[in-house]
Amino acid sequence: MVMSNPAAPGSFGDMGGDATPGFGSIIEQAQKMQAALLVAQQELAEARVDGDAGGGLVTATVNGGGELVGLTISPKAVDPADTETLADLILAAVRDATTNAHKLAEQKMAAATGGLGGMLGSLGGGLGGPGLPGLPGLPGAPGLG
Repeated sequence: MVMSNPAAPGSFGDMGGDATPGFGSIIEQAQKMQAALLVAQQELAEARVDGDAGGGLVTATVNGGGELVGLTISPKAVDPADTETLADLILAAVRDATTNAHKLAEQKMAAATGGLGGMLGSLGGGLGGPGLPGLPGLPGAPGLG
């Protein structure tokens, strides 16, 4: 029976040099992906995404994390006798903006991970689930659940 020596060149126990080029490549790819995720996180933090309702009577603006940061209501949408319709328009605009922010986050994460974003999502339970905290668009991201 032949036993491998963990200290022998080319064995799993030797993590340095040319003995394990596949492992070094994996580490390098992971570092590149981490850098790309940090760039995507910063871009999403600075992003502003609009959604509207009522043909533009109400426009909501959210950041890349889905947090409401602005709301514009046209005077034409204000009818003191019908505040219920205005409330519906506001909700629809906010939902539209949030949906657009989710789409932007998915696109940024897919670009940053080279398409592995779906796999990351399944590991963490999907957007807003437990997973990688603090990275918008990734599992566990605040405001995306």
